[in-house]
Order: sequence, then structure tokens, then C-alpha cells
Amino acid sequence: MTMPPSTPANLAGSAIGAMFFSLFGGLWVAAWCVQTYGAHPLRLLPVAAITVLLFMLAWRQFRRHRAAHAAAEQSPQAKRVGRLFNIVNAGQWIAIFIVGNVLKNLGLQAWFIPAVILIVGLHFFPLAWLFKARRHLAIGMALCVWAIGYPLTLRHGPIHPVGCLGAGLILWVAALSAVRAGFAVQQSALQPQK
Repeated sequence: MTMPPSTPANLAGSAIGAMFFSLFGGLWVAAWCVQTYGAHPLRLLPVAAITVLLFMLAWRQFRRHRAAHAAAEQSPQAKRVGRLFNIVNAGQWIAIFIVGNVLKNLGLQAWFIPAVILIVGLHFFPLAWLFKARRHLAIGMALCVWAIGYPLTLRHGPIHPVGCLGAGLILWVAALSAVRAGFAVQQSALQPQK
């Protein structure tokens, strides 16, 4: 898989991904926090602060390249990618709904969180192909390994709250990686040419 050049439109696209990663990562970490400590606002405050910080860094990167993104979104290829993206995301939510019901009917509700993490991880593989983004492969692999690994290695298995924490941290690292890549491109553009 080849990486697309770091064009302004691609940097805006990465920033959009980083915004979603920061928000969903924050939701996973908040779920861990509530399971571990209860819904105490002071315990959730650091989670909210990190989520907002990552989101704002991504928003700043997007805003810088918004015009290029808007222009690129008008192409037939971009419209096709958008439709396929919607299909992949709808498939993810449908799979979560079906698997959740199957697990409930089998009396295996404890496996719902690992199953969701696995489905979310799997949905990154077609997105990697769709967006030609290696980062999505890494995110998908990390989530899949985590979903399979933590229930088999921890004492409380699939109900251990650390499952949510791991999923959230993976998504936060992905958000930070996307923003960092955009920052690196921006810094290299500011360097004097030799």
C-alpha cells in the first residue's frame, strides 16, 4: 500500500480522522473511568481535558487546510470514497448490533466489549484500503490484538474495565499520530530550502 502524498487535502482528511479518534477514544476512556471509579465528575475531568486538547489540535490542522479539502471533496473519486466510507461505517454499526444480540441470546454478554473492540478494529482494514492510509492498518491491528488479548490474559477476562481503557488509548495515540504527521509536514515546509 502506497502512502498518498502529504497534500493539504490529505492533511485535512487526516485531521478529520484525528477528530473522530480523539472523541471515540475519549468515550472509551470515560467508560473505563466510570467502570473503575464511578461517574465522579472530577475523575472524568482529565479524560475530557485530553479529549478536548486532541480534538482542538486536529481541528486546528483541519482549519489550516479546509479550502483544499473542500476543493478535493468535489471530485468524483472523493464522492465515491465518501459513499464507500458510509457503507463501511454502517456495516460496523450493524455488525455491533447483531453481535450484541447474538451474545445476549447465548448468555455471553460479558464478551460484548471485546466484540465491539474487535469489530471496530476490523472496520479499519477496509478504511486503510479506501483512504490508502497505513495508519488505519496499524490502528485496526492494534484494536484486534487488544480485543483478543486482554480477555484471555486478565483475571476477570472480558469484563475487566481495562478493555475500554486500552481501546481508548489506541484511538488517542492514533489521533496524536495524525496530528503529529501534519505538524511535521508543516515544520518541513517552514524549513529553508538548501
